[in-house]
Amino acid sequence: MIANPSLSTASPAEHLAAAATHGAPTHDPLPVVIASARGAWVTDVEGRRYLDLLAGSPATAFGHRHPRPVAEARAQLNRLTVTSRAVHHEHFGALCAALAALCGMEMALPVTGGEEAVRAAVAAARAWGHRVKGVPAGRTRVVVAAGNIPADGGVFTGTGAQSGAHPPGFTVVPYGDLAAVAAALAADAGETVAVLLEPVGGAAGVRVPPPGYLPGVRELTRECGVLFLADERWSGLGRTGATFACEHEHVVPDLYVLGTALGGGVLPVAAVVSSAAVLGALRPGEHRPASGGGPLACAVALEVLAMLREGEPQRRARERGEQLHHELAGLAADGAVTGVRGRGLWAEVDLGPAVGGGREVAERLLRHGVLVRGGPGPALRLAPPLVISARDLGWALEQLRAELMVAR
Repeated sequence: MIANPSLSTASPAEHLAAAATHGAPTHDPLPVVIASARGAWVTDVEGRRYLDLLAGSPATAFGHRHPRPVAEARAQLNRLTVTSRAVHHEHFGALCAALAALCGMEMALPVTGGEEAVRAAVAAARAWGHRVKGVPAGRTRVVVAAGNIPADGGVFTGTGAQSGAHPPGFTVVPYGDLAAVAAALAADAGETVAVLLEPVGGAAGVRVPPPGYLPGVRELTRECGVLFLADERWSGLGRTGATFACEHEHVVPDLYVLGTALGGGVLPVAAVVSSAAVLGALRPGEHRPASGGGPLACAVALEVLAMLREGEPQRRARERGEQLHHELAGLAADGAVTGVRGRGLWAEVDLGPAVGGGREVAERLLRHGVLVRGGPGPALRLAPPLVISARDLGWALEQLRAELMVAR
């Protein structure tokens, strides 16, 4: 037992036992205990180093302890960290204005986490549907794509993304199926207020929709007088090589959902960004984040937005993404993987039956010093931080190739 975890010199086994005994079983992490990190590398409690291709899902998209957001956090810690939303602070309006400018919108709602951002987006869409479109209160519907967290109900019911349940007021359609979206809107356009989906799927695995899907959804929503909500928690803020994944299809949604990459790997910050007509439909008390938009969070997020305006993260994602997909295509040609999906510095590979399941392979890669995400199925998800070097990425892919080719 760990008597004082903050001062402990416990072994990894003791840390894992304490987590299993006293931590609620909401996650199933890899059996590694991280003590420190910098850039794309993490170090465990015994001093072993691992190249992190997890990207914090997606909180550490800009790497660990990036000097720019860390410097802003340190400076702000010496001034003001938390305030009540009953008063203003100097960074809140600046962050909202910067978010609006980045997205080409008018208003923003900073929140603490990605799931809270989805709830805020849906709340805003329902308020808009009631007050602007005229749908009776309690009758508004939202079309969501299967595999998105809202479609599985976890964001709204607390039952988790894989529960298979979804609450009333949602119509679930297959992801990437434009005809299904059209049918859902045709069946209930009068009470439907929004279509919410991921421009590139991330919640249930990396999925790139077919060409024309996003423009088609955008056109359908305009024709039917409903909102298009782009859930860019995973795909946005540089991950795909553009600021937003929607840009690859030249699509501008009515609302962006931005994830915790906005916190620069320092603390959880997310946001919803839209027009004044949509976010302005909310009323005080209808959707009020408990702690979103505090001084510390806003100071860090402002520095992340400055980095994105300079364009360096997007450029790195494009260049390293080309390297990633080129190497993975070679693995597919060699038969080590059966398929590759992704965009930018983000990919998922399907494993052949002889290789083993995703979780099994992810645990074997720990021996090679590489952290990857493996689900219960035969797939691995690779999301290197945008700061990763060409050399480090090449080394990680060599380790992956070595493990898969031996297993095959």
